[in-house]
Order: sequence, then structure tokens, then C-alpha cells
Amino acid sequence: MNGIVIDDATLEKLRERDPRFHDAAYLFVVAALHFVIERLSEPRHISGRELAEGVRDLAVDRFGPMARTVLEHWGIRATVDVGAIVFGLVECGVLIKQEEDEIDAFVDVYDFDEAFEPDYPFSDSPGT
Repeated sequence: MNGIVIDDATLEKLRERDPRFHDAAYLFVVAALHFVIERLSEPRHISGRELAEGVRDLAVDRFGPMARTVLEHWGIRATVDVGAIVFGLVECGVLIKQEEDEIDAFVDVYDFDEAFEPDYPFSDSPGT
């Protein structure tokens, strides 16, 4: 995983393919992939669900209560967006997929409202 590099030409292709996503979204999904694989007892292919959960976990770890805001700023508003980014990276040759990998594995893995809205001590009331 350490060898994944996204050069400027690839980022340009990704922007043309799907302008919804900021360059940082692609880089973050690759970082989340690395994050998930590092947590495994031994390297293996990971599922769409595992990667979507890794994106959530890494975002919360890095950005705390701002995680959702940062992801949404980059264009990631639902777990299916993580899948769109992954398949864009596959299409551009950055990642490879296995035959059984499908975008549907990223659909509704979790709800952003629930995943990124815990009761923080500084909130006015529970759930806000």
C-alpha cells in the first residue's frame, strides 16, 4: 500500500471523470485503504463495507467533530460516494478490483447523520 501514488495527470483524469470530488477525496480514500489494511492481522483484499467504515474511522480520528464537514467539502456525502471514488481509481489504474467487487457494496453502509453526529460535550442538546 505504501507504493500508491496519484500523479497530477491521474488527478486530472479523475476530475474530468467525476468533478463532484475534490482531489483530497481521492487521496483520503487511498489513505483510508492503507489505514484499514494496517489494522488487519495480515494483508488481504478488503470489502467495500470495510473501506467505507475505514473512511469513517479515519475521518473521525483525523478531524474529530469536523469529520462530516470535511468529507462533504470534498464531495463525500454518502458511502456510495466512497464507491464512486474507488471505481474511479480503478478505472484510472491506481487500484485494482476483484471480479466480485461492485459499487453496490458501498451503498448505505452507514448513514452520515448517525455516523458523524455523536453527542459532543459542547453541543446544546443531545443529538445536535
